[in-house]
Amino acid sequence: MSASTMTTARGRWLAWGGLAAALIAAPWIFRSSLALNMLSQMGYLIIICLSYNLLLGQGGMLSFGHAVFTGLGGYAAVAAIGYVDGHGVAFPLVLMPLVGGLMGALVSVPLGYVSTRKAGTTFAMISLGIGELVVAFAIMLPDLFGGDGGISINRTYGKPWGGITFGPQIQLYYLIAAYCFICTALMYAFTATPLGRMLNAVRDNPERAQFVGYNTQLVRWYSFIIAGFFAGVGGALGTINFEIFNAADSLSGMRSGAYLLFTFLGGVTFFFGPMIGAVLMVLCTVLLSELTAAWLLYLGLVFVLMIMYAPGGVASLIMMNVRMARAGKLGRFAGLYGALVLACALLMLGTSALIEMIYHMQLNAAVGSEVKYLGMRLDAATVAPWLGAVVVALIGALAVHQVGRRFAHAWGKAQEEIEAGLQQGGQAA
Repeated sequence: MSASTMTTARGRWLAWGGLAAALIAAPWIFRSSLALNMLSQMGYLIIICLSYNLLLGQGGMLSFGHAVFTGLGGYAAVAAIGYVDGHGVAFPLVLMPLVGGLMGALVSVPLGYVSTRKAGTTFAMISLGIGELVVAFAIMLPDLFGGDGGISINRTYGKPWGGITFGPQIQLYYLIAAYCFICTALMYAFTATPLGRMLNAVRDNPERAQFVGYNTQLVRWYSFIIAGFFAGVGGALGTINFEIFNAADSLSGMRSGAYLLFTFLGGVTFFFGPMIGAVLMVLCTVLLSELTAAWLLYLGLVFVLMIMYAPGGVASLIMMNVRMARAGKLGRFAGLYGALVLACALLMLGTSALIEMIYHMQLNAAVGSEVKYLGMRLDAATVAPWLGAVVVALIGALAVHQVGRRFAHAWGKAQEEIEAGLQQGGQAA
């Protein structure tokens, strides 16, 4: 075994060991009930975002209906729990996520066969139409899907096993964490299978894949079914976590859009990118939404900036810096990073002050003109706060422009040095 192979194997063991250790240790570091609930949400959203990336990142299939499979997976778990609890069937909660996964895979068979016959924009539009049809179907059958009130369940049904009832949140967290680790490992293994490799080939060059004898529609369809299975598992875990299923929310296009947005923000070109996106999704929907009413506006601005300047997502930024660190050149950017962070902080400070005052005057003007902002009280009825926010934002924008140019020049020069070093090493070899 060569040294490079041993290094790669060691790195993979460290990565998977680190993931397992993080999942085990997280609830002992973040002990509050809110933190534990957020960790549980991160666990099943990691499964869902990774399953979505099997379509988008691995197969180039932009889907606007992924919530169909997560939602129906959650519904299957709810229906199964209700039946088991009502009839006294000895079927443990531990296996209920697999029921959701089977439902997701089952639904993916006909829907995937229809949608994967086309690729590109046509596939995206078909997935959007199918998603809306399923939502309308669920709303039309309130007796089956629970209507506006949804369907509630009791996850503590049956007899405790070894003192485990899954009533305490920490017990459910470890169930979600176990599924998160297993599903993540299985999806990573799928990327190395012949089907996973061929899915990449169909994404990059479908004409050539078809020319060498592969049926591109079948490759997409089989991968679609696998993604549906894992999406159903994640949806079932989410429903069990909240102990309620609501069709209008679980199957909605907004939920599918959220999976798309945060998977993209995390980074679709790297396997761990959607995991970052899942964490960001929970932080935004739980914490940021509590801090400000304008959180969707901030999220939209970040999404636009990421598309413009870092289309590879957060994962690509991490890997770019890792590459620079391996080359021993990251240290030279310490000062530039500090200046860039300060400049961005000034821009965000001024811009967010303007946004908060505008939102307050539009939504909460009846309670007064004062806005609480970072421990300060800004009187939106006077000129001074507006003028100050504009000045700070302009200074920050100018600083970002100047520092950004210097940073881009230094980064490009360092990249040229790395490439020159690699070429010299190749010639020497």
